[in-house]
Amino acid sequence: MQKPKSLRDLLLAHELIFVLLILLSVAGGVFGIHLWDKSAKESQRIHFLVQEIQQTRGDLYRQMKELFDAFFLNDQDAKNEYKTYTESILKHFDKLDALAVGAEEVQAVKELENNYKLFANDAPDMFYRYQASPNEKSRKALYQDMETGIFTRYEAVSKHAEDLLLIKQNELKMRLNEAKRASMAILIIPILLAGLLLTLSRLFLKRSIINPINAIMQATSEISAGNLQHKVPETGAQELATLSHEINKMADDLQTSRDALVRSEKQAAMGLLVPMLAHNIRNPLASIRATAQIIEVKKNDKETRESLDGIINTVDRLERWTGALLAYLHPIKPQLKLIPFDSILEGALLPLTPKIREKNIYLEFKNTEDIPKELRTDEHLLEQMLYNLLLNAIDASSKNSSITISAILNRNTFICTISDQGTGMPFTPDPHSQSPGPSTKRFGTGLGIPFAFKVCEVLEGSIAFESVSPQGTRITFTLPQ
Repeated sequence: MQKPKSLRDLLLAHELIFVLLILLSVAGGVFGIHLWDKSAKESQRIHFLVQEIQQTRGDLYRQMKELFDAFFLNDQDAKNEYKTYTESILKHFDKLDALAVGAEEVQAVKELENNYKLFANDAPDMFYRYQASPNEKSRKALYQDMETGIFTRYEAVSKHAEDLLLIKQNELKMRLNEAKRASMAILIIPILLAGLLLTLSRLFLKRSIINPINAIMQATSEISAGNLQHKVPETGAQELATLSHEINKMADDLQTSRDALVRSEKQAAMGLLVPMLAHNIRNPLASIRATAQIIEVKKNDKETRESLDGIINTVDRLERWTGALLAYLHPIKPQLKLIPFDSILEGALLPLTPKIREKNIYLEFKNTEDIPKELRTDEHLLEQMLYNLLLNAIDASSKNSSITISAILNRNTFICTISDQGTGMPFTPDPHSQSPGPSTKRFGTGLGIPFAFKVCEVLEGSIAFESVSPQGTRITFTLPQ
């Protein structure tokens, strides 16, 4: 699962994206202003070029007028005016040279300048020729040469230059429109990204902060109400996921503490109840045993003596089991010695004989040849453990069924298996539980399985419960030798 991101990192990323959007907006604005300024300067330059061309043309016509005034009206100031306009036209050409950009504009200005130079050289000669023969024919020839010659060429060159500038103006307008669209696009992108950021931020806040906080609030309500099984989904930002994990851990710890408190209360109740029950059981057992010993005389027949011996042995066994029950509440100190396993198993089965006969249960012993002759164990603890396990198996079995008992010694480890054909265990025994578990019998105490765990523990062995197919339970316990 992907590790949740820290809320600080997410907020930092959010702020960086926000700053990036601001930078994009600023960049878009600067780019648009730059394009607009560049286009404005280019438009102004072209405007100045056109203006200078037009002023040059105007000064040229004024210069021609001064020539007419000088030659036809004998105006003495016309020559000075002619020179003044010449200087003005030359200045206009200097400005045109400075404003021209690109090979086409430079070439157009050069053509204008060359045509003006032709005018400046040819026009006075034409007037001097007319002055040599001032008649109507010469006047018409002068006008025709001026109109079809110098001015026509200059107008053509001037128009070419103006057309070139007009084309450039159109191109500039197109660039301005493109720049406008580009600026709009650059400005729209941050707006769209800002909208996307707002939507993602809302989803992020809802998924990573609001929902986890609501889940935490609900969990605190459930836990405060006593539902310690409720779990908080460990989702959202890293801090909230950590908080959820700690709340779940706290709930587990509270559950463990509560279970331990309940177990201790049950243990305390059992500590008060079991000694009282043991005392009340031991007194009648002592009376029964004393009575059996009193009436045991040699004149009794063999069957009576065997019955009395059986009563005494059973009373002793019940006494030992009562002691083992008391020992369940306190640390057990096993008394290890070599005991035949057959006698231990026989002692556990003897009190169960009536139940076995009543249900007509068949006891099947497997690997009898491998059953060890003697075990190093605590006779009374192992006998009571076997009694409890076999009692559970008999109670769980139906009539006319079978119970299989197998025991082998494998590499210094005693392994015993008890299999029944009952309905199976409705729960999984907890080996770490210190209190009675749930009983499967109507009037059961639930001590059998916990006692078996405790016996195996003090004997340094282990015990396992498993369901088998198609039905039944298999119990396997091991004891080191």
